[in-house]
Amino acid sequence: MKVLERTETATRARPLAGARLERLRQAIDEWPLFWLLVAPNLILLGVFTYWPLVYNAYLSLMQWDLISPVKIFVGLENYRFLLEDSEFREVVRNTVVFTLGTVGGTMLLGLAFALLLDQPLRGLALARGVVFAPYVLSGAAVAVFWVNMLNPRFGLVAQVASWLGTVSPDWLNHPRLAMVAVILVYVWKNVGFSTIVYLAGLQRIPQELYEAATVDGAGVWQRFRSITLPQLGPITLFLLVVSTIASFQAFDLIRVLTNGGPVNATTTLLFYIWEQGFVAFNAGRAAAAAVVLFALLAVISWLQVRLGERRVSYD
Repeated sequence: MKVLERTETATRARPLAGARLERLRQAIDEWPLFWLLVAPNLILLGVFTYWPLVYNAYLSLMQWDLISPVKIFVGLENYRFLLEDSEFREVVRNTVVFTLGTVGGTMLLGLAFALLLDQPLRGLALARGVVFAPYVLSGAAVAVFWVNMLNPRFGLVAQVASWLGTVSPDWLNHPRLAMVAVILVYVWKNVGFSTIVYLAGLQRIPQELYEAATVDGAGVWQRFRSITLPQLGPITLFLLVVSTIASFQAFDLIRVLTNGGPVNATTTLLFYIWEQGFVAFNAGRAAAAAVVLFALLAVISWLQVRLGERRVSYD
């Protein structure tokens, strides 16, 4: 009896083993095609993404002026300088303020505009185009436009202030107002992206949820808090991560509006990297600051995604 059971088991195992062997052979036969399709992308990523990261980390351990053929190894000296430099601490503080202001401003205003543009009103297509138009414009062109708008002598803002019986401050040359001006210009340019993304999310929310909540006696605020915000959770997380990365990479607006001034009041990490590398010709210090920027972005993005996974529902 036992011999018969073993024979039957072995008989059933043979087809399974044969099927597994056949799948293994198919996988081996498909490997060349897989690598043929994947290799170009891997090569491009390696050459233009991962190799620059590795080389930048290498440069951060060197002292180099971008001209001399000799690079001097200094170890962690560039990092020690950044940690002890008061100017760099101010730059990090400026970056945090700029990021909080721009990300918060674009997301809050974007949600408000999206709620407004989601209503059945006339001229919505034109209004959506007007809101989104600044986003597709060049950052340098937008900055030139606002430099003239904020000019304290002949700018439109100064003219409006004179009509109101007051005097417009010199926004871009005031140590405390310059950062405010840069944040406002950045939000004006980029709020259209958040608006369009939020608007797409609002239009995907089932209307039956609002109808059921209305029947249950829920007011406007209750429907917004209990239905709209949870349904927009994945979109909010996406915008939070994307907007944070974009704000850390802002350069053209700052370069044209204030050139990092006055007295480093609007110098952010990316602008500091450019100054150290291509103005002061200190490639090692610029590379070290770039590593710090990369680490900050990695940590912030990781925290945002982890917190979002706990609070955001994708149902």
